Amino acid sequence: MPASSSSSSHKGRPKNKSSEDHINSSNVPPPRARRVPKASASIAPTAFPLAALLWPAKGTTSRWVILPLILMAAGLMRWAVGLWPYSGFKAPPMHGDFEAQRHWMEVTTSLPISQWYFHDLDWWGLDYPPLTAYHSWLLGTIGSIIDPSWFKLYTSRGIDDPSLKVYMRATVLISEYLIYEPSIIVLLRNFVLSQGVQVWQSSLALVAILMQPATILIDHGHFQYNTVMLGLMVASLSNFIAGRRLWACIFFVGALGFKQMALYYAPAIFSVLLSACIKPRLNPGLLFVIAFVTLAAFAILFAPFALGGLWYGAMRDASGDIVPIALALPETLSSFVPDSSVWYYPLAQQLSQSIHRIFPFARGIFEDKVANLWCVLNVLMKLRQFPQAVLQKVSLLATVMAITPPCAILLLEAEPSTLLYGVAATAWGFFLCSFQVHEKSVLLPLLPMTLALGTRAGFSNSTRAWVGWANILASWTLYPLLQRDGLRMPYAVITLLWAYLLGLPPVSFAVYTSKSQTGEERLHILTAVLHAFFYFAMIVWHIGEAFVAPPVNKPDLWVVLNVAIGAAGFLICYLWCLWKCLDSSHLLANWTVSGSRKRSVKKSKRR
Repeated sequence: MPASSSSSSHKGRPKNKSSEDHINSSNVPPPRARRVPKASASIAPTAFPLAALLWPAKGTTSRWVILPLILMAAGLMRWAVGLWPYSGFKAPPMHGDFEAQRHWMEVTTSLPISQWYFHDLDWWGLDYPPLTAYHSWLLGTIGSIIDPSWFKLYTSRGIDDPSLKVYMRATVLISEYLIYEPSIIVLLRNFVLSQGVQVWQSSLALVAILMQPATILIDHGHFQYNTVMLGLMVASLSNFIAGRRLWACIFFVGALGFKQMALYYAPAIFSVLLSACIKPRLNPGLLFVIAFVTLAAFAILFAPFALGGLWYGAMRDASGDIVPIALALPETLSSFVPDSSVWYYPLAQQLSQSIHRIFPFARGIFEDKVANLWCVLNVLMKLRQFPQAVLQKVSLLATVMAITPPCAILLLEAEPSTLLYGVAATAWGFFLCSFQVHEKSVLLPLLPMTLALGTRAGFSNSTRAWVGWANILASWTLYPLLQRDGLRMPYAVITLLWAYLLGLPPVSFAVYTSKSQTGEERLHILTAVLHAFFYFAMIVWHIGEAFVAPPVNKPDLWVVLNVAIGAAGFLICYLWCLWKCLDSSHLLANWTVSGSRKRSVKKSKRR
């Protein structure tokens, strides 16, 4: 038989194009099941030291071999930082954040749940959401088995036992290994599947993210559990990228339930969810399911406190030996609960007190000097002379103005490419403009910005330079806090090590002078000059702070300069993230095409 006949006899039937298009459009697999055939551009071993360090593992070593090595190295650096002092070490009378976390373990393991938000509020009263309280109870229960004196009510206050320090440091490390690091690994794996990122590049990103200096210095040096909240947030972002919106809602409620600072992300998350409910067409069913799952997650989170309040009410009626809860209800709720004898009064009191403690508006627009808008303005005009109500309204207005642009972009174009930058810009807006900001809150906008290293263009010169500059600037603004804790050496070592691994100033300026391995041109001269100015300012500041005493009438001169320079830099970070969010969306292209069509129509009409 002729070859032509043979080949024609094996031809399949032509497919119905319209039917095939219908199948492809209606049964699109979730993002985690799709692969981008074109892989990301290769990174040469000479690009920066971290690439050279992991180059021997490229293509020859399984990721399941390199992953444990990365995790062990990250854990070793964290434990080394933990050997140094912590916040409030031998610093009576109130000590510091270490004592606050220890005291919450003392309260939650020694008192019934109905007393947790009421007990001795003048001594580090519990002021974080319920999930922090449950976490403290679990760690306190385990610690009490090892040594009951660590968390004994009243008598354990201000304890500086070296064994307790080891236990508390270990709880931070273990909590991070259980929540934060697995979430980052899964997120980077989603980038490999959805964006075609090379597995080896993903390993580079994992090292860079885990070695982020500010996070290590705050959680393992100063002492906090921020990585639990950040890990839950990363899990939420990972589920968004994978198309699992309901799981994303649950993890985000968990982040909010651990630390109220996760509200920095809330408007961006709301915009993404709302976009899913109204585009490409209105979907009331999805809206209802998302609202139900979110409310149910919050209800489960607060259920133990509600039950504890009801139990207290029942025992109050049966016995006079129960410790009374002396605080009255806020005036806004008093009209709904007219009499303290009603059965649901303890329930309302529990919920109102927890909300009152979680959102302490009475503390003022800021507590310590932090690199945001209000601290800078306070140098020019003393903000504390204005009424609190006025400051709250001005802060709310400024925050809304700052977060509206990124949230609008996410609402119009809620894609994985815009998600990280939109969330980062929203968090920067909160950090710069919101009420009652702490210097440690800089970890929130840094997280999604640093996660961009795991994307397809994560190690381009542009992304590496901007993300690296933001992280080093943030670490620098934390120096006054770290200095008080006796953490100068860890600050210098961890920050410079991160700069060295990624080939960043002040160790190397190659990122600004060489072409990118991804084919990108050299960075714009204005970017290089801008970053160089800030790096130079940070170096000069350190020299001045170390060798030049401030004037007697201006004892906080160096701290104020730190705040002013940091706030200016963070404003630039906000603008860069906002631009990247817009640029990574299709909105600019759509507007350009739309404008071209309008001009073409006008020209044709003139003809």
